[in-house]
Amino acid sequence: MTSTISDITVKTIAGADKQLGEYAGKVLLIVNLASYCGYTPQYKGLEELNQKYGDAGLRVLGFPCNDFGAQEPGTNSEIVEFCTTKYGVSFELFDKVHAKGSQQHPLYAQLTSSVAPKGEVSWNFEKFLVSKQGEVVARFRSSVGPESPELIAAIEQELAK
Repeated sequence: MTSTISDITVKTIAGADKQLGEYAGKVLLIVNLASYCGYTPQYKGLEELNQKYGDAGLRVLGFPCNDFGAQEPGTNSEIVEFCTTKYGVSFELFDKVHAKGSQQHPLYAQLTSSVAPKGEVSWNFEKFLVSKQGEVVARFRSSVGPESPELIAAIEQELAK
């Protein structure tokens, strides 16, 4: 397993393959999403981060996930509809993934083994910060909202590098 996520391929929500190496030079905030979760209002804050820091090089990447309480049962088109109409999401959304368990996506295997606290994602809206070089540099639990000073400080620090 490499120390970066650059060689991992994911599927866009439209079904196209995308290699994460295409984001070289950008800071990534990778989040597992769910439409029916107590943390779902974080979509608003994630979009605000996307708007505020997008020009500086931040990319918010959302990965719908139905692993936790079956809180993302929708199809990809339903997820897009929900995110855009309810929260005005313009950041990139991807195909549903498994963030834990025997079918864990390779991206989440890399994310959860790269930084402390190591181990499986424990709920929806966990956030992983990835450097411009594709290295996982920080992990934030679901309770750390997008407007949290510690998350914003970490994003700004990576963007400044």
